[in-house]
Amino acid sequence: MTKLSVNVNKIATLRNSRGGDTPNLIQVATDIQHFGGEGITIHPRPDERHIRYQDAYDLKPIVHTEYNIEGNPIPKFIELVLAVKPTQVTLVPDAEDAITSNAGWNTKKHESFLKEVISEFKRNDIRTSIFVDPVPEMIEGAVSTGADRIELYTEEFASEYAKGNLKAIQPYSTCAQQAIDLGIGVNAGHDLSLDNIKFFKENIPGLLEVSIGHALISESIYLGLENVVNMYLHRLK
Repeated sequence: MTKLSVNVNKIATLRNSRGGDTPNLIQVATDIQHFGGEGITIHPRPDERHIRYQDAYDLKPIVHTEYNIEGNPIPKFIELVLAVKPTQVTLVPDAEDAITSNAGWNTKKHESFLKEVISEFKRNDIRTSIFVDPVPEMIEGAVSTGADRIELYTEEFASEYAKGNLKAIQPYSTCAQQAIDLGIGVNAGHDLSLDNIKFFKENIPGLLEVSIGHALISESIYLGLENVVNMYLHRLK
């Protein structure tokens, strides 16, 4: 079974656009879990343009499924994760001015740094995942860091799938199997949607979790949040 973790960053973006508390992030996260969502993901950035650091603390008591915090492991982020102690931390090498994540880690180049950060999280019983491109060398590097899982960066797949290029799944399938063979778990995320999630799931061995935010919230504008969460769950089965 592949778990669906819903990224609620876009809810925070909408809330922040008016400066108030509508929509209420805590209520939405509560409802998503009630609707069947199997995890809540947030990705706080230093400028707090969507998820605020305080949101991470406020969500902790109400997330009874899996709590995943993504981000670049700068000192402030590390401090936050160690204080909140989510189920999982996903390390993403996004620049401070990036609109959204746009590349995976070079796990060879940054192996020493990642090892140090990951060992600290694991000492605190926090599962660790590294955001990576579907490149065999990067999978090998991720294993060397001591991470529990990788998260495959799926933008290239989503873009090519939309053009009808089904062969774009091959690097992801290959790297997922490689990760399994090396004893590391497989997550995935970025631009996965109702259109492509079933095909992706069917072709990725051992897929443990997908983290979906932008598409899911956008689709919910037309179809409703409860309906969309269950449409994803159906496709992932």
